[in-house]
Parts: sequence; structure tokens; C-alpha cells
Amino acid sequence: MPWKVQDVMEERIRFVARAIAPERNMSQLCREFGISRSTGYHWVSRYQKVKSFRNLTERSRRPHRSPRRTPAALEERVRELRNQYGWGARKLEVLLSREGIRVQERTINRILKRQGLVRKEEVQRPALKRFERERPNELWQMDFKGEYLYPGGWCYPLSILDDHSRYAVGLYALKSPAFEPVQSSLVGTFEHFGVPEAMLMDHGVPWWSTTNGYGLTRLSIELIKQGIRLCFSAIGHPQTQGKVEQFHRSLSRAVRHHGRPQDWAQWQALCKEFRQEYNYIRPHEALEMAVPASRYQPSRKQYHPRPRPWEYPEGSVVKKLNPQGCLYYRKRNYFVCEALAGEPVCIQAVNEKLLVQYRHMYIREVDLVTHATRPLLSSRRQRKKTDLMGMRETA
Repeated sequence: MPWKVQDVMEERIRFVARAIAPERNMSQLCREFGISRSTGYHWVSRYQKVKSFRNLTERSRRPHRSPRRTPAALEERVRELRNQYGWGARKLEVLLSREGIRVQERTINRILKRQGLVRKEEVQRPALKRFERERPNELWQMDFKGEYLYPGGWCYPLSILDDHSRYAVGLYALKSPAFEPVQSSLVGTFEHFGVPEAMLMDHGVPWWSTTNGYGLTRLSIELIKQGIRLCFSAIGHPQTQGKVEQFHRSLSRAVRHHGRPQDWAQWQALCKEFRQEYNYIRPHEALEMAVPASRYQPSRKQYHPRPRPWEYPEGSVVKKLNPQGCLYYRKRNYFVCEALAGEPVCIQAVNEKLLVQYRHMYIREVDLVTHATRPLLSSRRQRKKTDLMGMRETA
């Protein structure tokens, strides 16, 4: 039976004080306090053991021994791995299994929750259906992870990811998204891992320009010369580059977990360490908890510092553009494309019009009467076609 609805401790003290009196009537006293006789004798016995009313508080009902409780050493190891990598239970289960420790994901989750190591942002929505290329180096995805401000300036992490294996062939801390640092990073990647068949990027600098129909830039021209097909994601649809976007989310979590670097050397170290961790340690759910390195191998297609010039059909009229990307024809300069400065183009005169071709692409039309020049593929048409196809081959 329950105690009366009052302060429980005070009721027990009052009850015991009267129950230990010589003239007490236990049955009547228990009825008065609304408890059973067994309960009454229990609290009297509790008092008599230590002769103190402080002993009348409730004791924990937790058993003295818990044979099924997770060992303290295991809980400590889970905490160590969590603090080191910041990963969830599923990935920590794989890491522990590599150490010969067999523990289920739900047990690790309970440990993380018990120790207050679960954050709200870690609750993820179910992933959309995934698509991937059939073999390594068939397609690489490239993008910048935004920009990070630190006391010394800005850092622009550049990511290059293999679509099939999710292997990060490159992660570079750059001080600028300009042509020179990006080109240097790509050359280093090509020299180490070979050249992919195609690359997927968004409509951003330095690989896309709005001044010409094909979006050609100095960087995209360099990639085309290596025989790489250029693909551009649909505008406003970042999920087209879903793998590199997921890579960037993992990078953001790592930055939050370890703290934002405060100098340039720390940024370089973070990118190097994260890439190593992502490729060789972190289990990947899309790979059935394998690591990307287990599915990647370098490309057999080698990088050529001096690629062979494009061979136009025999009999073609070939002219070299000037340093401003203009074509000199009939004593007049016509703008073609600044990205093609110094490059050879093929020209074809058709009914007072001049068609300008770079490799297989017709890039400019020149009106020899009005002297106006127009791109043969407008930026709007390019974007629409890109959106419909998901990605567009431009080389």
C-alpha cells in the first residue's frame, strides 16, 4: 500500500518515531499511515540497523552486479574513437571489428547516448537512390567546398572525387579559386593518379565562363587537351554532384569536430589528414562499409605535359588567335574566345558568314557584312541542354 500523499521522508520519520515507542500498536499505526504491516516493519528494521533516521531514504534498486552491462573498457574505447573521428555508431562498429572487438551498432548507440555524445544534426534522412559509374576513373567529380575565413585570410578547399569508388584523388587547401592554383593541383593529381575519362563540375569558376556558349575557360581548355570529356551539372541541382557534396558534408563535420584551423599550415594538415582518413579508415555506407581505397586503382591514361596538337581535316584553313582571343581576318580583328588565346582554330567562309571551329566544336559565327560576332551555342541554350541531360559532354 502507498504512503499518504505528503513528504515521504517526513512521513517515514514520523511513522518510525512512533513505531519504536514501547506502547505502540503496529496494526493500528499502519492503518493510520495507510501502509501495510510488512511495509511498516521494513522501515522499522531499516532504522534499527544503523539507529539513524537518515537511513530511511530510498535506496537504489539497481542490482549490485550487472553481468550484461557493457565493460567499462569498451565504453572508454567507444568514447576515444568518437572523440577522434566524430563518427556515428555504424562506422564505429566497423572500426571496433578491425580491432577484434565485436559489438552491435545499437549497443554503441546506447553508449553514445548514455555519455551525451549524440548531436541532433547527426539524425539523417534516408538517402536517395545512388548512381555510380561502373569502374574507377570513368568520371571524377570536382568542386570547391565554399570558403572558410581564418585569421590569415580565406581558404578554398578543392575536392576531386572518383565517382565509382568515392576515393578522394585530391583535397587541396587553396588561397584562391583562380586558374593557377587549381591547374597546379590538377597537374599534381594527374601525375599521381593518371587522367580520367571525364570530369563533372558545376557552372563556377575557374572551369566555366559565361562569355561564350560552351563555357570555355583556360582551365577547361587544358582539360580538353588531355582528352578529358567535360560534364557540367544541372544549374540549381547540386544533387547531380551528390558524391562530392556528401564528401563536403563529411569535411564540414570534421572541421566542426576538430575545430577550424587558425593558420595556413593547419589548413594544409587538416586536408591531408582528412583525405587519408576518408580514403583508408572511414567506412562508407554506400560501399557496404568498405573504404574507398579498396575499390580504387589509378588510371592507365597518363598525363601529357605537352599534348599533341589537334589535327584538323586536310585542306582546312587554320589560323591562330591573338593574345586577346581574337581572329585577324581581312584586315580586321574579330573576337572569338578569350580562353582560346594563342590557340589554332579552323575557319570556314559560308555566304558572307565565317564559322570558327575549335577542335570538333563550332564556337563562333562572324558576320562579314555587319562585322558582328555571336556564339554558336548561347549560354541560355547551353544551360537548358545541361539541365535536361543532367551533364553535358563538351569534348
